[in-house]
Amino acid sequence: MTIVSNAAPQHSDAHVFSYYAATLNRQLGFASLEGDFQADICVIGGGFTGLNTAIELAERGFSVILLEARRIGWGASGRNGGQLIRGIGHDVKRFLPLLGAEGVNELKRMGLAAVDIVRQRIQQHAIDCDLTWGFCDLANKPRHLDALAEDHAELTRQGYSHPLRLLSRAELGEVINSGRYLGGLLDMGSGHLHPLNLALGEAAAANSLGVQVFERSPVTRIGYGAKPVVHTARGRVTANTLVLACNAHLGRLQPQLSGKVLPAGSYMIATERMPKSFCHELLPMNAAVCDQKMPLDYFRLSADGRLLFGGACHYSGRDPKDIGAYMLPKMLNVFPQLLGIHLEYAWGGMIGIGANRLPQIGRLPEQPNIYYAQAYAGHGLNVTHLAGRLLAEAIAGQQGGGFDLFARVPHPTFPGGPHLRSPLLALGMLWYRLKDLL
Repeated sequence: MTIVSNAAPQHSDAHVFSYYAATLNRQLGFASLEGDFQADICVIGGGFTGLNTAIELAERGFSVILLEARRIGWGASGRNGGQLIRGIGHDVKRFLPLLGAEGVNELKRMGLAAVDIVRQRIQQHAIDCDLTWGFCDLANKPRHLDALAEDHAELTRQGYSHPLRLLSRAELGEVINSGRYLGGLLDMGSGHLHPLNLALGEAAAANSLGVQVFERSPVTRIGYGAKPVVHTARGRVTANTLVLACNAHLGRLQPQLSGKVLPAGSYMIATERMPKSFCHELLPMNAAVCDQKMPLDYFRLSADGRLLFGGACHYSGRDPKDIGAYMLPKMLNVFPQLLGIHLEYAWGGMIGIGANRLPQIGRLPEQPNIYYAQAYAGHGLNVTHLAGRLLAEAIAGQQGGGFDLFARVPHPTFPGGPHLRSPLLALGMLWYRLKDLL
């Protein structure tokens, strides 16, 4: 096994050394904030949430300043698996007592609409990000097959507009050449893409709409009030409204919110380039795939013929010493035919997880001009785009709708403070891993 590099330091301003950073199709390079600025809205965070909130606000006529502590797409937005999958994420039926059947159905509808937001944004701004349609959920156990059948039935009742097919074990060879799975659900309305190129394309789109984007401008403190003042080392922004779009990297900037999201490490590897015939043997439809374990495995082919394989979930805040060596056995369990293949990239990043696994979209009760969105629990590629639209609608005064629905859900603070949150959640996740063995 040969690995070019493991990962850039978490606190470096440069993009982590990954397959995505090595295959950028544009360089932007925005300036750092220096001096005093004013805007209708200040957005903190240059990932998908911040970028799409800025785009949506600019399209509604607001002046917007976006501040990114490092580089656009530096966090999970530029490091993730690139899987564009329908849905909010985890089971939303749990919120029936709180939201009612109509509210839960609306969450499901928004989970489908979120993919269309990404599709439309890519088309509108001609963003080159290797968008490819096709995704398959893979069943590891008989109960997973039952759950996928329920999903298929429900999506059919909802009038899902894209081809959707349950696959038996015998039919699964159309999608994947691995003997580990019992069947699957193939969805041609979900797919995969190059996330960092998407983020950079959206930053360029935001800038073209008049958004002032500043990189390498970490926020040092926020002055709250009727007009929040956002301070950096060399400048400040005074705005009518503030949007916190930092997710797992919020830290001490807003303790009330950061206590409700737990940063967790997720990891990826990328093989060397492989012949087209071999790629076709692994994943004949070039679909993205994901299994049902906890933690899950997710993988797909890149546009240039590599296998991108992701998974694991660490709550300790410490990355494995050797990400490649840690992830390689997981990949070989799925594809033993890859034994001897070289790994050229291995990297990790932090996702944000909330205690109830529902994305947190709302505003601070005591500061109604401070909005936020975070805690996507690994399902952020589409939901971040949805969050951007919901935040913009709320700021523009469009009452009701999805923002109010999300804001009705209370989100508990993780117990134990910053030092005990991770061990406590790790114990909770151990229960789900044990269930996978049954």
